[in-house]
Amino acid sequence: MSVVSQIKIVAAKAINELYNVSMDETGILVNATKPEFEGEYTVVLFAFVKQLKKSPEVLGQELGKYLLEKNVELLSGFNVIKGFLNLSIANNYWVQFLEKEYSNISFGKSAANGRKVMVEYSSPNTNKPLHLGHLRNNFLGWSTAEILRCSGNEVIKTCIVNDRGIHICKSMLAWQKHANGATPESTAAKGDHFVGDYYVKFEGDLKEQAEVVMEQLISGQLTGFSEEEQNKTTGLLQALEKATSEANKQKQGEIKDELKEIARNNTPIMKEAKQMLYKWEQGDEEVLDLWRKMNEWVYKGFDETYKRIGSDFEKTYYESNTYLLGKDIVEEGLQKGVLFKKEDGSVWIDLTDEGLDQKLLLRKDGTSVYITQDLGLAQLKYNEYKIDESIYVIADEQIYHMKVLKLILQKLAAPYAAGITHLIYGMVELPTGKMKSREGTVVDADDLVDEMIRIAKEKTEELGKVKDFEEKELEELYNTIGLGALKFFLVRVDPKKRMVFNPEESIDFHGFTGPFVQYTHARIKSILRKEQPKKTSYSSDLFRLEKDILVNLEQFPTIISDAASEHDPSKIAIYVFNLAKTFNSFYTEHSIANAETEEKKELRLQLAQLTAQVLKTGMGLLGINVPERM
Repeated sequence: MSVVSQIKIVAAKAINELYNVSMDETGILVNATKPEFEGEYTVVLFAFVKQLKKSPEVLGQELGKYLLEKNVELLSGFNVIKGFLNLSIANNYWVQFLEKEYSNISFGKSAANGRKVMVEYSSPNTNKPLHLGHLRNNFLGWSTAEILRCSGNEVIKTCIVNDRGIHICKSMLAWQKHANGATPESTAAKGDHFVGDYYVKFEGDLKEQAEVVMEQLISGQLTGFSEEEQNKTTGLLQALEKATSEANKQKQGEIKDELKEIARNNTPIMKEAKQMLYKWEQGDEEVLDLWRKMNEWVYKGFDETYKRIGSDFEKTYYESNTYLLGKDIVEEGLQKGVLFKKEDGSVWIDLTDEGLDQKLLLRKDGTSVYITQDLGLAQLKYNEYKIDESIYVIADEQIYHMKVLKLILQKLAAPYAAGITHLIYGMVELPTGKMKSREGTVVDADDLVDEMIRIAKEKTEELGKVKDFEEKELEELYNTIGLGALKFFLVRVDPKKRMVFNPEESIDFHGFTGPFVQYTHARIKSILRKEQPKKTSYSSDLFRLEKDILVNLEQFPTIISDAASEHDPSKIAIYVFNLAKTFNSFYTEHSIANAETEEKKELRLQLAQLTAQVLKTGMGLLGINVPERM
């Protein structure tokens, strides 16, 4: 049981016995004591002042004296600062903790709790390679899954591959027009890069054709457009004529964007892509053969990238197999009166009472939309695994979509609805701004990993401490540092926040980075290679920095538990960084090899060993390896 849990229990018991007030320990707030005050943990008293009719100072003194008297093995002193009771934990407690845990390689791991959790992440499209945004998604999803597993949950990692739709047909059509039969093998290209290049080619062709169609729209040449498009275009052109002033620039831009979309949809190449999608849905064998062939190229490329970045899945779902699954659920919703059908035959749900709007579930021609597929997939996951929680790692652009998904399932009384959780993450940008798939300005995952390894090599060689490394060992080291820097930088920020990724900043051996933590681990392992700790007892006298490390180490299981419950790997990243920083401060002040006494030397060796183990475990939960030497 953690120190904080023990403090809550004894504080609740003390309040009951001193003041005859029943108090649940969950109502006791315990924080880390501020550095400027003496003590390790602080009981916040303000919540009890009114109920117990005591001033904060009197309450603190009475409670502190009682706790110290009754819990001498746990506490060694207290002080009261306004409404805060600062408690000093007995040195002997920390020493006993260290003696018990210093060689425990499973420290921080919880026993199985019987809960089954699914984490869905990555979710790539098969028309392009993985990019920087996918990397943040993968690292957050993988880390969350491992943290949940470490907390005692049974975890299933899954991926849904978006392998159908108009975006896939764009790459296929461009390949037919431009490839002259070329393949990844014939061009020595990685499969996902190869296919992605044709998606960019399609967008280039589309842009050229759209400019021609746009000129027709602007000049009012609307022959060949549908009646609906003609009416919309006429209205937009009239609105554009009225919005001529400088103050209406934004309005002009919005109108032109709508016109551009009409133009894009009426280009010859877009019509061909739509026709190809229609043929795919009708089961045209020639189209399906090309689709299978190009998807296989992409899957092979994805697998290489996943292996390289350390991402894996127990189960992969494919949109081409799941996009029709939700239709039975829609029918059930109609029968229950949860959904309704409009005059044109389309099916909707009204979520206006929940502060949203009406949401389309089936088009008037009976075809499904994305939410329909997601309803079916959610049920399929539950049927296959009987999961207690289903976590979707999806960007903040899909907050509305995920709210709708959960609300519909709740209204349908699906047994798994309450367990649906959206792990929201912010998009990643570069110092130069946003990335755009259509224009081919997305930062490719493979290229970024290569760049990180190059920077890792450059920075490491600047330090000049690897002259005795073999070539193979150096290659592995640069890979470990480069990938570690990339992963740490992308998970160290609260997932909900958007972030800017700077490769150079991420590899700083002295900053809030992965390499700083990796270097600290390697430094400790260097110490332990010279001398290992022994199983022996020692004095409970502790210097401030020795106790600071022990306080940090003891918190590790709680940090893992908090990161698991909040689905937030950044808590682990922040923790291991602070632990590494604390150890470095300690090692600067106190020698291990030349400790004041043999007892001190033994204590510090055990302290170093447990610190190294916790850094290794914590970084491992983020998917980051820590080298034995650097």
